Amino acid sequence: MQPNTYPRIPQEIAPIATDFRRIQSALPHPASIPLLEKMEHYEARSMHGQPPVIWHRAHRYTVEDPYGNRWIDLSSGVLVANAGHGRSWVRAAMADQLERGLHHCYCFPHEARAALSEKLVQVTPASMEKAFLLTTGSEAIECAIKISRRHGTSQGGNRKKRIISFQNAFHGRTLGSQMAGGIPALKAWIQQEDPTFVQVPFPDGYQNEETRFESFLGALSERSVTTDEIACVLLETYQGATASFAPVEFMQALREWCTSHQIVLVLDEVQAGFGRCGKWFGFEHYRIEPDLMCCGKGISSGMPLSAVLGKAELMDQFGHGEMTSTHSGNPICCRAALAGIEIIEWENLVENSNQLGQIQQEFLQGLKDEAACIGVVHGKGLVSGIRFVKPGTKEPDGELAHQITQRCYENGILTFAPVGPGGGTIKINPPLCIDQAALEEALGIFREIVLKENS
Repeated sequence: MQPNTYPRIPQEIAPIATDFRRIQSALPHPASIPLLEKMEHYEARSMHGQPPVIWHRAHRYTVEDPYGNRWIDLSSGVLVANAGHGRSWVRAAMADQLERGLHHCYCFPHEARAALSEKLVQVTPASMEKAFLLTTGSEAIECAIKISRRHGTSQGGNRKKRIISFQNAFHGRTLGSQMAGGIPALKAWIQQEDPTFVQVPFPDGYQNEETRFESFLGALSERSVTTDEIACVLLETYQGATASFAPVEFMQALREWCTSHQIVLVLDEVQAGFGRCGKWFGFEHYRIEPDLMCCGKGISSGMPLSAVLGKAELMDQFGHGEMTSTHSGNPICCRAALAGIEIIEWENLVENSNQLGQIQQEFLQGLKDEAACIGVVHGKGLVSGIRFVKPGTKEPDGELAHQITQRCYENGILTFAPVGPGGGTIKINPPLCIDQAALEEALGIFREIVLKENS
């Protein structure tokens, strides 16, 4: 077995039966082994490494395998199922679109794309005047880079093209998005990076204790970057791997600085948007508005769709056919996204994220005080990053974090594999429709496991 992989030999597990969890077989289930082995044989290795649950059906905030086991989902399918899994309103909207026989149309006009673009502009701040629909968060980031560079060079000539981003950032897996990312190991394959992409330290207050805006300016100076060279500053609203936010004062100063130097401020809301942080959009915590925002994941109830939104003067720089995508505004994805946004509105899921998020954040901060193996807990709303460390240090303990996710899986609590520096961060981000009782049960089990593994 490779380090930090999940065992494939079925282990007998004590039965669990609550209103939300059900474990009634060995794990992984013996019948699942051939399927897991087939996937390993035919798929690229990069597709594996998650807890070995065969996802069979899902409802709201639970996931079931084909063998009658059920987990409380604290992953949201990696922050995608904001409105919840398998929502009937979303399924009905998709089925209605399928019944029309229209499931692709490239850039030809259709009603669903028009309705979704209008809805996105309506639910975002007034400065977000136009939308461009794509398929993945990475594609949205690539598009934002393209828009920013066009604006920069139109304002300051070919010199104004640098993309400033942050260390430890994750913006996707395509070439441009990985050059903007701040995790060296993930882009070692590039070999010859574009020197106009520059990363500076992110002021998370933990790994980097220097959080003053002056430190950002100093980092640019150390790298010999001047304002007349910068097309945009790109950052995640919170750093995806750790749920770390920048200080409000830092972000407000950054907003003013970008405006004064005609620099496009791009916020990557792919994880943070659509209620995840207890507000419609995570950047609302900073009390600022970006020039461009990139959306994905929670936008579409699990279908492949993303978007870039921004000011008309930025969004309209390219002419007809100069900024397109084969599956842009796919009709089925648009209908799913519209239905998911309607559920978030009708069920007040942003407020639910805010209220239950306070419970989650306070609970995990309390657990940090109990467990020396937790270095810090970051997050807002229904997203938290718990960094596991060697006690008394900031050294990530990836082995312990992995072991905890294994124990969660065995106890009917589903997270995705640890992420972040050293693989030491466990993310907790349930669907926004989760009930308080289910959340408290999941957090209680998580606490028991952490304290037991820490003892």
